[in-house]
Amino acid sequence: MVVGDVTTGTDVLVIGAGPGGYVAAIRAGQLDLDVTLVEKDAYGGTCLNHGCIPSKAMISATDVAHDAGHAEEMGIYADPAVDLQGMVEWKDGVVDQLTGGVEKLCKANGVNLVEGRAEFAGENKARIVHGGEGQGSETIEFEHAIVSTGSKPIEVPGFEFDGEHVLSSRQALALDAVPQSMVVVGGGYIGMELSTVYQKLGCDVTVVEMLDDVLPGYEDDVSRVVRERAEDLGVDFYFGQAAQDWEEAGDGITVRTENEDGDIEEFGAETCLVAVGRRPVTDTLELDAVGLEPNEDGFLETDHEARTDVEHVFAVGDVAGEPMLAHKASAEGEVAAEVIAGEPSALDHQAIPAAVFTDPEIGTVGMTESEAEEAGFDPLVGEFPLRANGRALTHGEDEGFVRVVADVDSEFVLGAQVVAPEASELVAELALAVEMGAQLEDVAATVHTHPTLSEAVREACANALGEAIHTLNR
Repeated sequence: MVVGDVTTGTDVLVIGAGPGGYVAAIRAGQLDLDVTLVEKDAYGGTCLNHGCIPSKAMISATDVAHDAGHAEEMGIYADPAVDLQGMVEWKDGVVDQLTGGVEKLCKANGVNLVEGRAEFAGENKARIVHGGEGQGSETIEFEHAIVSTGSKPIEVPGFEFDGEHVLSSRQALALDAVPQSMVVVGGGYIGMELSTVYQKLGCDVTVVEMLDDVLPGYEDDVSRVVRERAEDLGVDFYFGQAAQDWEEAGDGITVRTENEDGDIEEFGAETCLVAVGRRPVTDTLELDAVGLEPNEDGFLETDHEARTDVEHVFAVGDVAGEPMLAHKASAEGEVAAEVIAGEPSALDHQAIPAAVFTDPEIGTVGMTESEAEEAGFDPLVGEFPLRANGRALTHGEDEGFVRVVADVDSEFVLGAQVVAPEASELVAELALAVEMGAQLEDVAATVHTHPTLSEAVREACANALGEAIHTLNR
């Protein structure tokens, strides 16, 4: 029996329940709008189910094992045994707890949850295709729509994901055994995070990258610290190498790459992880039915209210363009819901922090020194090395730094770059400084707890003013 097509109505139709979509739906519900949230896979989207949360869970678990087994200088001798299947099961438990929480929060805020794939069927109409034989479809008429369909991994031609020889990041987070060796194609943040995880688990990792260093978009001294730490762990890097093809060889595979001179290199491994970036998901939406068309990069362009070129259609998260960050998606989701409800709300991307969960972590916000110069500022820079921070040394860390960029005339904080343990946490204080228009003195004059990593933030600001105590001033 096939269920017939039925039609319902809603004030706000949210397509996709990732960190942009579910936040938008909850906020719209809080503002007394009738909200329908459609999700075809799992609540929480890629971030909670296959990206941010599971990867950080694996990173944390891996660090426990690695740190315990490499703490001889602290007088600790151990040889931890890692059960990868047990680690993955623990990671899945974390994911289930969070995704279940999202579903409960949506229901508690009056959000109507619909499982299925949404596609536009008119200016104010969408068709929801339900999975499973005989499940049929339904039509939802809406006043406003919020597109939050996220992104998916880019496949390199000839390296289609098969879950055995060629892995996506999602598949790499679900392995039930540690491969003996792995070739990682791509030295961006996903490639670097997972390379570190598997090297620490005892896998022999080789990274091939088309560019001349890892982590493109970050300053050289930032990426250098992370690359050198990975090299110390045993990761091998080959730069200027474009992946060409692969073939089965014995119990594994051979990956072939080509450099700019046309020379071919071969790398043998048990498996290959391809992590060359992500692209927005718009091909399932039938966008032409609502009058929308992605730009040349595949994104839906939006204004400061998260509104697309179609007045009543909004887009948030990865599908709306860079930076492709979960917290940026959530901020956009709140703005979209508030604008639809008639509230005064707008996006401000100036103070959106970013983090890379490598070893050590990277946290950035606002402008670099060169970006400040390009924007017409005369930058004032302060820096504090981790080797002078007591808490860092008690962690066994002496590589990394906190750098603060300010305007020399006003001394307003313009940005910061942090390379340190817990950099993802330390950058929050600096993001607040940029957002509120704080001056260097505001941070430097704030008493920070001792001994903590956060003291490095205070000292960096003091260093810019020529007042640092625990490092030489510039």
